[in-house]
Amino acid sequence: MAQPTSYRERLTVAWWLWLPAAAIAGLLAAEVRLGAPGLATWIPYLVLLPLATVGLWWLGRIRVEVSNGELRVDDAHIPLRYVGEVTALSAADKRDLLGPYADPEAFVIQRPWITGAVRIDVADDADPTPYWLISTRHPERLAAALSSR
Repeated sequence: MAQPTSYRERLTVAWWLWLPAAAIAGLLAAEVRLGAPGLATWIPYLVLLPLATVGLWWLGRIRVEVSNGELRVDDAHIPLRYVGEVTALSAADKRDLLGPYADPEAFVIQRPWITGAVRIDVADDADPTPYWLISTRHPERLAAALSSR
């Protein structure tokens, strides 16, 4: 029997990032348009603006989910029985774990527009990954969902 989902989040791109992306795509299309005569002037807009939209959608496609006895982050998953200590991180703690205290063998899903994160220690001796570092908008809720297994 399937267990209910205790946490689900999609790491979408912040709404305010869509405005500069559309502006940059529009300016680039206008620059390219200056060199094209006739009906070809609209082709850069028809290509670059949808391309910017698809690019931002692709950046925000990652899903974080705790359900059916496992944690899923994009295509990666780990059974909850192998989840060790779970720590909700502040922006400064996240920055430290991505910088001077980073472990090159850690599994990291980081989104710069999301300030919070969770560190999940891996309690599997056969797994060389020491911990997962996952960006999340709700670090306490994700930590609680992982700790209440």
